[in-house]
Amino acid sequence: MSNYRAPLNDMRFMLTKVLDLEATARLPGFDAVGVELIDAVLGEAAKLATDVIAPLNRIGDSEHSRLEDGTVRTPSGFADAYRQFVAGGWNAAPFDPEIGGQGLPWSLAMALFEMWESACLAFSLCPTLTQAAVECLSRHGSAQLKALYLGKLVSGAWSGTMNLTEPQSGSDLGGIRTRAERDGQHYRLRGTKVFITYGDHDLADNIVHIVLARSPDGAPGIKGLSCFLVPKYIVELDGSLGARNDVKPLSIERKMGIHGSPTMTMAYGESEGAVGYLLGTENGGIDVMFTMMNNARLLVGLEGVSLAERAYQMALGYARDRVQGRTSGARPPEPVAIIEHPDVRRMLMLMKAKTEAARALAYLAAECLDHAQRNPDANTRATNQRRLDLLTPVVKAWCSEIGVEVTSLGLQVHGGMGYIEETGAAQLVRDARIVPIYEGTNGIQAVDLVGRKVLRDDGKVVFAFLDEVREFGEELAAAASPDSTCAHDLGVTRRALADSRTALETATRWLIGSGGEFSAVAAGATAYLQLFGAVAAGHGLARGALKAAEHLDAGGNDPFYRAKIATACFYAEQVLPPAAALLGPITRSTNALFAIPAEHMG
Repeated sequence: MSNYRAPLNDMRFMLTKVLDLEATARLPGFDAVGVELIDAVLGEAAKLATDVIAPLNRIGDSEHSRLEDGTVRTPSGFADAYRQFVAGGWNAAPFDPEIGGQGLPWSLAMALFEMWESACLAFSLCPTLTQAAVECLSRHGSAQLKALYLGKLVSGAWSGTMNLTEPQSGSDLGGIRTRAERDGQHYRLRGTKVFITYGDHDLADNIVHIVLARSPDGAPGIKGLSCFLVPKYIVELDGSLGARNDVKPLSIERKMGIHGSPTMTMAYGESEGAVGYLLGTENGGIDVMFTMMNNARLLVGLEGVSLAERAYQMALGYARDRVQGRTSGARPPEPVAIIEHPDVRRMLMLMKAKTEAARALAYLAAECLDHAQRNPDANTRATNQRRLDLLTPVVKAWCSEIGVEVTSLGLQVHGGMGYIEETGAAQLVRDARIVPIYEGTNGIQAVDLVGRKVLRDDGKVVFAFLDEVREFGEELAAAASPDSTCAHDLGVTRRALADSRTALETATRWLIGSGGEFSAVAAGATAYLQLFGAVAAGHGLARGALKAAEHLDAGGNDPFYRAKIATACFYAEQVLPPAAALLGPITRSTNALFAIPAEHMG
């Protein structure tokens, strides 16, 4: 398996050229953030990712986590790497210093998490869920719970989990049967949860489970659910660890991929009942859990970017080294590296363009998160929160699908060798396939996008975004003047972006005018999300191309900037036209969808 190297040039370009990091650095709490700090943080993170975490990827895949005598043992090297991760303060990066954080923007933290996820996805899942647990506890925990748990979670000394799914309910949270009973100042939980990532392990001293359970007097469905903090070890009032709580792992699932990550079936309350503490209010569990889920969904979407990046690096290295065949018309017809063959180059360019576009989309969402949390202007905070709400299901679903597509292309570039486990290409395909399922399947994300984010406000947030894309197109048109050395490529990018934007606007208006026929809307929801993602990511890629053109037109000659323009142009030519064609499936998918009765589908 080829070594992973963090794409620092592209990360710095996104953070300092495409994003307005100077404006972010002026937000309250980010006073120390500047270009020098960004370079230092990225450089040190890249060393940890390359030297410490990346070697775990193959080890975790071959060794697996294992359950022994009621305790989960992670693969060789995981525990030592996690100690280094915590000692370096990396888990604390995006959190406020007053709770033990490093005070870095989420937009910078996204680059860090991309490195951890690319280096070893199975390892990164533990801190990913801990980050989400910190967000949940910060917003919904009592003062006492924060005092006892928050600092340890922020540092990573303790880890967090998310416990929603049960065997009988799956994504239908209204079917949850785990029950909570009041017992003085706390609750006793009894039930079974499945598919719990890092439900037990040997990395941290304590594990803090965030559990969705039915309230003592809870009504049927989701309105009767509450959210609870359930520690593996009871924490005493002085912060020390006490007795083992009545929660334990029953089994580790045998999975298609991410073998190093223990996915557990967890039992709560097999004897006296698992002690749990209420987060938020009784019967308000869904709102509490969505705080955690929305944070996790951004990082899950980023997993698609991360796996795509590693797959591209691996495929590019192989294509440069593998000599096979001859190019058409070559004289003399000597064998060449397969990167010279047009179809291999096509696959590599698709991998590169979609990976960079997905990165742009994920980082842009993180910038919205920074302003939604910290901008001193209330209207600006609200605007960014609405944009973040809109982008979250798109980042999760579109970027995770890119991860599946790009890792599959990477295997194809390797040819037959890609199907052999030793190359590592197959592992990336297996690992990537879970990401569209995590944190609400991508079909759920699509329905959420059209139902809650588009129809609820008659598309106002979407149209505001489309207005920005249209105005940016005018900037591109001005930059693509005849005296620009980049005029052709910028012109191609502008026209394709305009066409796909028009398709997205037409699709949005069709959704709004559907007359309340939600079955029609839901039937085209996935296609709508794919169109939206392609346009939003293409907009981010085009913004980078404009910045690169400004550099070149000012006299620069850096090949990196030329590649940014060429990549955006390729995306415009090869990705945006098929995406615009999704307008047909969005508006015409209902008629044939249920034309065959269920009993005749065989």
